[in-house]
Amino acid sequence: MDDLHATALYDLHVSLGAKMVPFAGYSMPVQYPLGVMKEHLHCRAAAGLFDVSHMGQVILSGESWETVALAFEALVPMDVLGLEDGRQRYGFFTNDAGGIEDDLMFARRGDDLFVVVNAACKEADITRMRGALEPKVSVTELADRALIALQGPQAVDVVAAMDVRAAEMRFMDIADLELGGVAVWASRSGYTGEDGFEISVAGNDAVALAEALLAHDAVEAIGLGARDSLRLEAGLCLYGNDIDAGTTPVEGALNWAIQKVRRSGGTREGGFPGAQVILDQLSAGAARKRVGLRPEGRAPMREGVAVFDAAEGGQEVGVVTSGGFGPSVGGPVAMGTVKTAASDVGTALWGEVRGKRLPLTVAKLPFVAANFKR
Repeated sequence: MDDLHATALYDLHVSLGAKMVPFAGYSMPVQYPLGVMKEHLHCRAAAGLFDVSHMGQVILSGESWETVALAFEALVPMDVLGLEDGRQRYGFFTNDAGGIEDDLMFARRGDDLFVVVNAACKEADITRMRGALEPKVSVTELADRALIALQGPQAVDVVAAMDVRAAEMRFMDIADLELGGVAVWASRSGYTGEDGFEISVAGNDAVALAEALLAHDAVEAIGLGARDSLRLEAGLCLYGNDIDAGTTPVEGALNWAIQKVRRSGGTREGGFPGAQVILDQLSAGAARKRVGLRPEGRAPMREGVAVFDAAEGGQEVGVVTSGGFGPSVGGPVAMGTVKTAASDVGTALWGEVRGKRLPLTVAKLPFVAANFKR
């Protein structure tokens, strides 16, 4: 445990009775005394506070927005240049085989690009950006900033009580706010399927901000356990499970994240790693794809369970990539990658658990409807 990093909120987690576990090189709270199930349901009903400070925060700067945006477009298949000031977008780095090296969020702040990457990929991502972008575009890791997410239907009431401007923000807006006397960068986004905010704050202000948010009756601290079940119900990918360097965006069912200008016939077609593979799959399809899965009964099917097209014999057609119990759904939910021929909603499949095949059905994603502020 001694070699693990601690976030700015570590002592607060401990004081709140959190169970701390190693995660992506950090000591992180997996749950609090409330317990994973109640934490999950509280976030769906009111507001949950998450520490996501282990994620990487980076600012890209250059002589103009066009310089920064076009340079970043050489690494991702997204429309960066067309991003309006104060807006955020989901994206991913790709490799020469069309695989996803990491998924990320990026936002325009004036002529700068604010990028948030996954903790486990942080060092590789920063190295990738520095190698590809510098010296034309400077890459600055914001290691002195914390990142807090407040998620749930009452999150906007809590934040707007501290800064009324928050109520006017739309899904994927990003703005400078002042919360309890603390200057922050807040985006109206998150990874739970609920309305809410992700708040970047100076590390030395993080505890004061977290305590101010937790002082509201609607807010409870939420750990990694409930964060995982919330994002799974919302049909959102976990990097390293549902998508990875061997999974293309089309196989990951992330076609929606690639804007028309970067596709075949678009004004800035291709120009990113693995473009030909990805563009060909966008037009012709891929041999496999990510789908939702609903196991029958009450027992979850976890990551790594092999999926077959028959109760006995038949073919192995895929694998479960994420699985668990969905508290809001009231039963087990999963995502997996299966052969496209077996990917239609309603298709009957079987997962092999300890040598026994159990039925499951391809289901529409998300399992719980998104509650974003449009």
